[in-house]
Amino acid sequence: MSAKALAALAALGSALLTGCVAPQPPVPTASAATLAAARTNALPAADWAASCEDWDEWDKRAQPFRIHGNTYHVGTCGISAILVAGEDGHVLIDSGTRDGARVVLSNIRTLGFQPQNLRAVLTSHEHFDHVGGLWWINQNSGARVLTSPPALPVIETGIAAVDDPQFGMHPAMRPLAGSQVSAVTPGEPVTIAGLTFTPIATPGHTPGALTWQWESCDAADCRTVVYADSLSAVARDDYRFTDHPEYLQSYRDGITRLAQLDCDILLTPHPSASNMRDKLVAGDIGGGMDCAAYAADRLMRLEQRLELEAAQ
Repeated sequence: MSAKALAALAALGSALLTGCVAPQPPVPTASAATLAAARTNALPAADWAASCEDWDEWDKRAQPFRIHGNTYHVGTCGISAILVAGEDGHVLIDSGTRDGARVVLSNIRTLGFQPQNLRAVLTSHEHFDHVGGLWWINQNSGARVLTSPPALPVIETGIAAVDDPQFGMHPAMRPLAGSQVSAVTPGEPVTIAGLTFTPIATPGHTPGALTWQWESCDAADCRTVVYADSLSAVARDDYRFTDHPEYLQSYRDGITRLAQLDCDILLTPHPSASNMRDKLVAGDIGGGMDCAAYAADRLMRLEQRLELEAAQ
């Protein structure tokens, strides 16, 4: 048997052992016709609102819908995943949980796109409900993961950082090989397949949390979209933000940065955190809570947490 045949058998055996399907060979990138067809394949946003509830289950299947221009919601009812599609390739933001990632891949196909055309997956914060499916997305697409420097070792090991306020509260994730993960520099735009995104450091909920900003156009109607991280002051019972003054200051700084962003459309890892369902029911995804209002809400909740710590 030739060396080439032996290598093929070894690869097949490895795929069977890991229980995954190896990524298929690259397929042609999306044409203008494919991008136009995706708008038809996406169900009306109102259908998503009708089938999903506020603070819904994380893995509950939901149909994809178009947010604006080339930007789509492909996540579940309870966890967001955002697809930005381009003729030269697509970018996904967050994967959802391990099971939720299957919904994400299915929704991408429902729109008429191919997972093999994903060029990168961007991360919000490094908890299993938002990035626990990265390994599965990578195995089925080959897309590299771009994350923050503090989140990089978490993605590579699957284990939360000890300085995470929720350390010990969540299960470990399947690690992703270091060759498949890269760190971005907050504040410096990254361009992937002709699509440009700006990462903004918004730590607090986790040390490595990122907010992402980009422009999405529908013909001449261009909107600035912001996928703002959770920024909620949730922590384990024995954690006190006041015991970590440097971390607390970085938390406040991130909220300030978020409040100052241009923000025509606000999206969040948990759809209900930014009242997405209410916006869809009203038929105005760009209405209601914006980045400044969301930042003010997160700051208020942080202050409430600090008051509770002081009382204890």
